[in-house]
Amino acid sequence: MSNIIHLEKELENYFGYSTFRVGQKEIIEDVLKGKDVLGVLPTGTGKSVCYQLPARLLEGITIVVSPLISLMMDQVKELKANHFKDVIAINSFLDFHSRKKLYRSLSNYKIIYLSPEILQQKELQNYLSRLHIALFVIDEAHCISQWGHEFRPDYQKLYPIIEMLGNPNVLALSATATNEVQNDIKRSLNLPNMVKHIYPIDRNNIMLSVQEVMDNEEKLAIISCILSKNKVPSLIYFSSKSSAESFTQQLYKKLPNHRIAYYHGGMDPIDRISIQQQFMNDQIDVICCTSAFGMGINKNNIRFVFHYHFPGQIESFIQEIGRAGRDGEQSVSILLYSKQDEFLPKQLIQSELPSDSDLTRVFQIVSRYAKQQQVIPADMVEVEALFEISETQWRFISSHLEKNSVLTENSLKYDQGKLTETFHLIREIRDERMKLKQHKLQDMISWIHSTECLRKELYTKFQHGYTVLTQQCCSNCGIDLTDFKPKQTVNASILPNWEMKLKHLFGLGDTHETE
Repeated sequence: MSNIIHLEKELENYFGYSTFRVGQKEIIEDVLKGKDVLGVLPTGTGKSVCYQLPARLLEGITIVVSPLISLMMDQVKELKANHFKDVIAINSFLDFHSRKKLYRSLSNYKIIYLSPEILQQKELQNYLSRLHIALFVIDEAHCISQWGHEFRPDYQKLYPIIEMLGNPNVLALSATATNEVQNDIKRSLNLPNMVKHIYPIDRNNIMLSVQEVMDNEEKLAIISCILSKNKVPSLIYFSSKSSAESFTQQLYKKLPNHRIAYYHGGMDPIDRISIQQQFMNDQIDVICCTSAFGMGINKNNIRFVFHYHFPGQIESFIQEIGRAGRDGEQSVSILLYSKQDEFLPKQLIQSELPSDSDLTRVFQIVSRYAKQQQVIPADMVEVEALFEISETQWRFISSHLEKNSVLTENSLKYDQGKLTETFHLIREIRDERMKLKQHKLQDMISWIHSTECLRKELYTKFQHGYTVLTQQCCSNCGIDLTDFKPKQTVNASILPNWEMKLKHLFGLGDTHETE
């Protein structure tokens, strides 16, 4: 691809933008030169253009590995609205005949969105291997790294698939990746010479506020007071599904004229998509959500991001506040902290990883199944019942069983010495990961209690320097929310029969993998 000097013209032709945002052009130029690229760009600066424009210009198909239903849904919807019809997202909800028909027609598409989990299916791999894949994109690439804040074991299985596809050029994108995570991404993909484009993640249009409170009643009072004066798109983050649901009811009683909904990973996928789309269309004002909501949400006018509970690591916090003010307008992050809040992230860390007793129990069952040549159930509900652990804990264990050739497609290889060695290794990795998570939590707590500029303390862990603001910076430097007067939301009516419309979309093939 030699006509890279005309990229602005191509950008305007396909996307209607006259200029590139920070980092986009540099990344696209290297992609079109056939280089493997690792790009770290601030949340909300248009990472998707970095592969969508090359997909228009390159000969061949672009595969995009994406972790969430919301991410794929928004991308496909936006591309089709931009008259890019040759795009599809493949999901596990398709029935046998629909899947067969779709697989046979994959050559008709320019962009194919896939989750890392469905990409493990041998049948799909077989069909993809027959295609000319020009670019292999890994979105939210920090999920590859075991040191990243949203580690997904199936992301670490991408390298063999890239090899199987003939080693197309790779573009890995993230909004938050420390040097350690960047190196882990390159190591996992076996691409030590990836060209790195790393840009500052500082968002200077977001005011940062930390407020210490006595209890949850005070949190309700503060949030309801602020939102009563500002009917604007807002997110409220919780670490607990039940808290998100109960607070939604409490807040609605305080603000009956606001349209408020909750969102978490335990909801039915159709309900989640419905809530998300109504929020995107300004038909819902406030979402009370867990971390399941947000990754890939491209809504540019979110004005408030509240943290009812604080996350267990700064990387997650930066990603979550980065959903505010994507249009460049002034927006606010408000974290409400009480001493008892520290208990919840500590509890979550304990629940994410298997205990010694969990490992012993799983080891005994796996040994028995291997010796008797029994197959581990494919259904996750059966797995959880069999081992008495959570899906997250089993993913952690099974990823290392697979990596050490003990487990292959739910079949076990019996070698007692290898099994014992592997479980000792898993215990060591568990301990190391536990220490890392506890360290990250302490970093988060230290930031909350910092007396220095919050912007400085937040961003200098990830980059050199930060944007010094003379006004409306942070609560430690002094901000005045009474001067903050964002444009109020104009009510949009709820679309009729939304669920039927969603099912119609699914029927067209615009379906997506769940979290």
